[in-house]
Amino acid sequence: MNTLAFALRAGKEGENSPALSQLKSMISAERRPYPYIIAVDFDGTLCENHWPEIGRPNRPLLEAVKLLRRLGALLVLWSCREGDDLQDAVDWCAQQGLSFDAVNENCACVIDYFDWNTRKIHADEYWDDRAVAVCFDLKEEL
Repeated sequence: MNTLAFALRAGKEGENSPALSQLKSMISAERRPYPYIIAVDFDGTLCENHWPEIGRPNRPLLEAVKLLRRLGALLVLWSCREGDDLQDAVDWCAQQGLSFDAVNENCACVIDYFDWNTRKIHADEYWDDRAVAVCFDLKEEL
């Protein structure tokens, strides 16, 4: 299971969920040079895709993201939106009780760690409705 699956399960089961302790272990910063980072897409992920309008909230996913943030994960809003459309998305997220450590850019800790800023957003996980899981070894099953 990935962190999203554990976060969704913990959200359903509450504070005594075994998934919560597993989730804490998964994102633990003890063996990492910087906190666990999740890049989250907006349209089609945090809300229904009705671009340029903002669709209905994906409530279970919003709650999962907020739980991971409370547990110490850093969040990057990772979106194709820009300008006023991007600001609308950021404002909408704030209305949902969700804030980000970075918006369409790397977290400061990543820039500090690598001593430079890349165009590609660095994260441990990328949550996107258009994502495909890619395995290095083609014999490996998903």
